[in-house]
Amino acid sequence: MILKFTAIAFILLTLPIILSAQAQSKTAPVSAANEFKASPAYAELRLRKAELESELEAMLLEYTEEFPKVMEIRISLGLLAKESERLQTAGLRGTQRLTLALGKLMVRKVELETDLSRLLENLQPGHPDVKRAKRKVEIYESAIKDILGQ
Repeated sequence: MILKFTAIAFILLTLPIILSAQAQSKTAPVSAANEFKASPAYAELRLRKAELESELEAMLLEYTEEFPKVMEIRISLGLLAKESERLQTAGLRGTQRLTLALGKLMVRKVELETDLSRLLENLQPGHPDVKRAKRKVEIYESAIKDILGQ
């Protein structure tokens, strides 16, 4: 009887440890290559991408691919993809720099680059509005490089 009681007590005492070990083994560890996806900067870019994709899907119900706003969204999505790749590369060197502020800078830079591409469709590169837009993009790019240490 004492042996059964001791065995039951042992099981009850070790059960939380066993369950904890099983729970930890079921959660897949984040690989180094995908660690950047857990960063606030990536979350900010992903949020903007989801917003644009949602807007694009709604627009494609009524408009064709040649519609200016559809083309603008496609440009923005391409630029966001480039910034995501940039985050991934930066994440390989450590994710401590991939802050929410960096994500917001990248999203804003994409918006400015999209505006610049729209301006360049109608204006010459030497136009004052185009020069102003280029300078804004350069300022944001400089801030991003400063944070990433490039």
